[in-house]
Amino acid sequence: MPNFVVDFSGKAAIVTGAGSGIGRAVAEALSKAGASVALNDLNPDRVETVTDAINDAGGNAVGFHGDIANRFQVSALIERARDAFGQIHFMVNTAGIYKEEDMNTVDEWDWRRQVEVNLTGTFFCVQLMSRVMADEGGGVIVNLASTAGHPNPIEQGIGYVSSKSGLIGLTKQAAKELAPKNVRINAVCPANIDTPDMPAIDNPQNAMQQTGTVEDVANVILFLLSDAAQFITGQAINVDGGESFL
Repeated sequence: MPNFVVDFSGKAAIVTGAGSGIGRAVAEALSKAGASVALNDLNPDRVETVTDAINDAGGNAVGFHGDIANRFQVSALIERARDAFGQIHFMVNTAGIYKEEDMNTVDEWDWRRQVEVNLTGTFFCVQLMSRVMADEGGGVIVNLASTAGHPNPIEQGIGYVSSKSGLIGLTKQAAKELAPKNVRINAVCPANIDTPDMPAIDNPQNAMQQTGTVEDVANVILFLLSDAAQFITGQAINVDGGESFL
C-alpha cells in the first residue's frame, strides 16, 4: 500500500508485465487503492497467480496472457480490458526483458527480442492506449525505464540499456504529442531494486547505501497516476537511492 492517501475507486488500469516483480507490486497497489486492474504477462501461470491473489484479497482483477511485442495482442488486451471494465484510466507498462551479455558476443536474436519487447512493445501499448484515452477524455500512462543509460550504463546488457534509453525518448516525445489530448505520460527509472528477474547487487553504490524494493517503485508510479501529479508529464524520474548523482 502506498505511503500516501490515494483513492482510485471507480478507476480501471492495465498493467503489463504484471506476473512478477515491479509489475505485480504495481497491480496489487492499484487494487488496494480501489482500482479495477487488467493484468498482462507473457507467462500464463504467473498472470493467473497474481489475478487470483488480487481477487482473493477482495479486489477486481482480470488476467490476460499475451506478448506485447505483437501489436494485435496488445490491441486485443486493450479491448478485452475495456469489455471488462469500460473506460481505462491508467496504463502502466512494466513488461521487459534483460539479458546479461557482452556487446561483442550478444546474440542477434537476444538483441532484437529486447528491443521488440522493451521498446517496440511499449510503443504499441502507448500508441493504441493513448488513442482510446484521447477519445474518452484523457488518461495517464507510466512506462518502466531504467537508470541504465540514464545516466549510468551497467557492466553488461547492451540490448537492455539501448532499449530502455530509447524508451525515455519515446516517453518524452509521446508526452509532447499527447498533452493537447489530456493524456499524461511519464517514465520511472529504477536502479538496484531487488526483483525475481533482475536481483539487486550487493553493497549498493548509492547515497542511501541500501537496496530498493518493488514497493518503492510502485509508490512512485501510483503518485504519477494520481491527480497529485496532474502537472507532471514527459519526465524520467529516477528511483535509485541517489545513485544517479554520485
